[in-house]
Amino acid sequence: MKQASRSDGKLTVRELCLLALMAALIFAVKFALASLPNINLNALLIILTVVFFGWRALYTVYVYVLLEGLVFGFSIWWIGYLYVWAVLVLIAMLLRKNESSVIWAVAAGLYGLCFGPLMYLEYFAILGGWKGFFAMWVAGIPYDLLHGGCNFVTVLLLFRPLYAVLDRLVNGLEREAP
Repeated sequence: MKQASRSDGKLTVRELCLLALMAALIFAVKFALASLPNINLNALLIILTVVFFGWRALYTVYVYVLLEGLVFGFSIWWIGYLYVWAVLVLIAMLLRKNESSVIWAVAAGLYGLCFGPLMYLEYFAILGGWKGFFAMWVAGIPYDLLHGGCNFVTVLLLFRPLYAVLDRLVNGLEREAP
């Protein structure tokens, strides 16, 4: 897999623009799919950003999280977003060299299943410890199943085509000979 990330730590203007574009795309697609419960392309787009930009994907994630807070308000759920998407970046970094759509789909599906319990960690103290956390987790199981299943399917179907598009954006459009 081709990767654009360099080791010198400096962002180019092109990389900065692409990272900002990915944040805006994640936000726009989530907003467009907001009427469908736990169905979104966030995991897929974040995974692709990690594949091409490595740890720099955190810029994209935190711009996206900031946009969520600015539009929907800064509340307890927003605190979860500060760490839950970073967990996905970490998982994707561990699998970054992987080229199998199936492995990416399984990782995204498992992440979707764990999204609810990860988000409820901040509720632990507010809801009375383990009992409150467990009650929230059990109540959210149907949504977590839907989230995991949709992540699996969308990554399985869209990883390769979107990878090809992002590869052309990140690594430049090759000119065809006349």
